[in-house]
Amino acid sequence: MAEPRRPAEGCSCRNTDCVERPLRRLFEGLGSGVAACPWPFVLVPLLLSGGLGAGFLFLPQRQANDIEGQFTPTRGPAKAERDFVRRHFPTDDSQRFSAPRLPTEGAYAALVAVAAEGSSVLARPARLDVLQLDAAVRARGYEQVCARSGQACASANPLLPLLNDAAAAALENLTFPLSDGTFLGAALGGVQTDAGGRVLSARALKLLYYLREDGPAAAEESQRWLEKFLRDIPSELVELRLASVQVTYFTSLSRQREFEGNTKSVIPLFSVTYFLTITFSIVSCLRLSCIRNNVWLTCCGVVSAGLAVLSSFGLMLFCGVPFVVTVANAPFLILGVGVDDMFIMIASWEQSLRKKEKSNIKTLLAETYAEAALSVTITTLTDVLAFFIGTWTAFPSVRSFCLYTGTAFVFCYIYTMTFFGAIIVLNHKREQGNRHWLTCMPVEAEKDGAETSCLYNACCIGSCSRKPIRPAGEHPMSIFFKKYYGPFFTTKGIKLLVVLLYGAYLGGSIYGCTQIREGIDLRNLASDDSYVIPYYDDNDKYFSAYGPRVMVVITESVDYWNETVRLGIERCVQHLEDLSYVDKNLSESWLRVYTGLAAGGLVNINNKTLFMNSLPILFRVVPSFEWDVNRTQDKIEASRFFIQTVNVTSAVDEKNLLNQLRETATQCSIPFMVYHPAFIYYDQYLVIVQNTIQNVVVAAGAMLVVSLFLIPNPLCCLWVTFAIASVIVGVAGFMAFWKVSLDSISMINLVICIGFSVDFSAHISYAFVTSGELSANKRAVDALSLLGYPVLQGAVSTVLGVVVLAAAKTYIFRTFFKIMFLVILFGALHGLVFIPVFLTFFGNFGRSPHRTKPNAGSAHDTKPKTLEFRFRNDKDCP
Repeated sequence: MAEPRRPAEGCSCRNTDCVERPLRRLFEGLGSGVAACPWPFVLVPLLLSGGLGAGFLFLPQRQANDIEGQFTPTRGPAKAERDFVRRHFPTDDSQRFSAPRLPTEGAYAALVAVAAEGSSVLARPARLDVLQLDAAVRARGYEQVCARSGQACASANPLLPLLNDAAAAALENLTFPLSDGTFLGAALGGVQTDAGGRVLSARALKLLYYLREDGPAAAEESQRWLEKFLRDIPSELVELRLASVQVTYFTSLSRQREFEGNTKSVIPLFSVTYFLTITFSIVSCLRLSCIRNNVWLTCCGVVSAGLAVLSSFGLMLFCGVPFVVTVANAPFLILGVGVDDMFIMIASWEQSLRKKEKSNIKTLLAETYAEAALSVTITTLTDVLAFFIGTWTAFPSVRSFCLYTGTAFVFCYIYTMTFFGAIIVLNHKREQGNRHWLTCMPVEAEKDGAETSCLYNACCIGSCSRKPIRPAGEHPMSIFFKKYYGPFFTTKGIKLLVVLLYGAYLGGSIYGCTQIREGIDLRNLASDDSYVIPYYDDNDKYFSAYGPRVMVVITESVDYWNETVRLGIERCVQHLEDLSYVDKNLSESWLRVYTGLAAGGLVNINNKTLFMNSLPILFRVVPSFEWDVNRTQDKIEASRFFIQTVNVTSAVDEKNLLNQLRETATQCSIPFMVYHPAFIYYDQYLVIVQNTIQNVVVAAGAMLVVSLFLIPNPLCCLWVTFAIASVIVGVAGFMAFWKVSLDSISMINLVICIGFSVDFSAHISYAFVTSGELSANKRAVDALSLLGYPVLQGAVSTVLGVVVLAAAKTYIFRTFFKIMFLVILFGALHGLVFIPVFLTFFGNFGRSPHRTKPNAGSAHDTKPKTLEFRFRNDKDCP
């Protein structure tokens, strides 16, 4: 008959180990099974990884690095607005091209010519250099692929006809930003004018060569021209020997091509990372014994993480999940986490060896799994939940990263519990057989007693002292945490100092959160040494005063011939023009011109028939207006105007501009819509904060639920949740100080932050509540002595896993390193400093009763009254 369960073992608000106890028994059974027959647990993961690794054959088909598709919200409003513009205002690049009227960025090559220091681009030497540059571009067959307006190619710059000596006199009367009705804000930069607006000098001039895209054949031909342009232009600029201007260049393909090349730049870093991680693992577990040396054990731990990457990535590729460049960060992270789990397993294994030296290997591994597997399970489950919750996002790049990495964590956990556990068994059998760590040959002490060096004894005999091999004692670092570190941090003065330190940390973090910037700068998608960076720099320096030329679209058919309706449209346009980001003097409206013609008596627009029949007169006056009116025989389906934005120089300006324009358009009585191709990217500002908060809150709630089920102490679970919130606030605040913006890339890392903040705090908290010590201070010291070093090892190994990314030339990978470094730093700080100290203040109120050390009289004498008395009188309680 089974022994009745003790009351202290029942589930209660202070003891929630109903899930923990069955899991411990389950892991004990798994440990016994692995110890009994280790080879299947070694071979099956290897074969499974090999089979799933075949999924990499699909990698070329699964790569999805389209910037718009991956780094903009899936259902962003601007995408629907673009579809509307395409349907109602079709383009014709062969006959009536107009750059401001394009629904997309178009296909183009751009060059910015900046005059030599102290001179003007309108001076004769610079003008001649610009004309020479223009001739070189046209000599490349531009006339055959150019976008046309009428019979001629669209002008690369409205000032080009005035740059030759014959027409240069007209430059004396040039005004800015409007000159004879032509807008020069996007053509001329760094302009200085007199009081009347006449141009005195200009530092830069931009040439934009647009190509045809109307039809697949034309688009393909234009792409080939651009590709050849990118290949040849560097050498051609050298051959031109332009002395008076410096030229930077860019094409509509550049951003995408440079982004796709990012993955190749980090491939060499993988080998460096594995070398660093293996070296650190070996050194941190090194012992001066050719038998007790854990070189192969630690190497197999790193291999286990590598197998997890191979299996998970292969499986995702088999399943058709897109492979985005951000996924290239995952192997660095998984390697660090896999090694972290390895350290926890090794620490528990060595503790089991010390406690039960004569036990058989089944009992040893069963106890190891019972102690370590649950802790690893908690951290893995929270990490996996964090990543899979991260898939609930509007950004496909984040979704792909979370799917690949979350699946890799699952495989990492499985292989740690099977493959690495089996390696521990095989390594123990080698040690029991007194076999050399490298050759596996039996090692015996020499019998002749000859004096040899310590190095010879350690490498060839078994130990430095030539004495028979004994079971390994405590690791020196564990002794350090037990005798020095733990007692130091549990003194009252140091506790007070830690509380003050935490206050400073929290205050700085909250201030940083108020300074955080949103949105991704598109230049950051290219590497630091890319040719696009100088172009962006010149463009921002000389052409940022005037922003996007925004379409204002009337999306429904309205009675334009009704004067009341026209007045309503005018009021709405004026409200848009009154915004601080809009220059009302640069607007373009076909209806205003049409109304002006009517006011001059040239046309009559007071009824429907006259209004519709007189439109051809308007189109003869301004031919481009015909492209702004979508009409049928009896009505106007849709029409559009243009407003010019100014001073949009930062991500904050972009966000404010988009919000103000859309809010003003929504409040209008006429169905208005605002659109520009750049709004596709601006849409990220609408969802990035919302998505981040949603993922963080949901994930933190899930972490709390998991902790309540798996950690047998509710108050401890609250401390884990506190650590999550505290680390997230710290990372978000300090990433602002490190000039990292909140975008889809950093959002990935904040999702990671949730899982890692659980990792460090859960290990220490779990060890604290399961300790058998009576004093809260002693339990904190006990927890630190048991898991302080493994946590420190895990933190260092994870940082080593990503530290090489600090040397990457790409923002994506450097950002990953920066935030991961903050996550690990603050996570380890909480796990090794803040949480142990805070637990000594409140830990007694969340004590697991059945973990108390038994009294001398009875093995099960843990009466609630005695416990209650001890809790009230414990000197560690505040």
